[in-house]
Amino acid sequence: MDIVFRAAFIYFFLWAITRIIGKRELGSMSAFELVLLVTMGDLIQQGTTQEDFSVTGAMLAVGTFASLMVLFSWLSFRFRRTRAVIEGMPVVVVEDGTLCKDVMHYERVDRTELLEAMREQGIDDIAKIRVGVLEPNGKYSFFTAEEYQPAPENEAAS
Repeated sequence: MDIVFRAAFIYFFLWAITRIIGKRELGSMSAFELVLLVTMGDLIQQGTTQEDFSVTGAMLAVGTFASLMVLFSWLSFRFRRTRAVIEGMPVVVVEDGTLCKDVMHYERVDRTELLEAMREQGIDDIAKIRVGVLEPNGKYSFFTAEEYQPAPENEAAS
């Protein structure tokens, strides 16, 4: 039973760490950072199981992680108010061609990174962006003024 408590503690620790790290970092990890995460996983495993190399210990730790993942997923689905805490919320980083510098500073996004994401989506000028959103998964969504075309008034009434 000790392994279950240790696994649950480590799960919540890792969840908090990934929330603190932020969207930008998780969305743009380098190969080296990925290797560090794998290494960190091995180190955590030893702390979780107290160097218990038994199959039972490994199954308990993995089962606890999986159960907590399902629980968090269910809580996020069932109780919408928990979604912001569990998964994060999208934030607007560009509005009407203007950078939202306070939001960018808070999310640790610099102008160069934002311009790179724009270029990847084929946008060459920040003035063309009506809304730019940093999604909870670390990806960017851009909506340009050209994409928005209100319905003609005679069709909107019918």
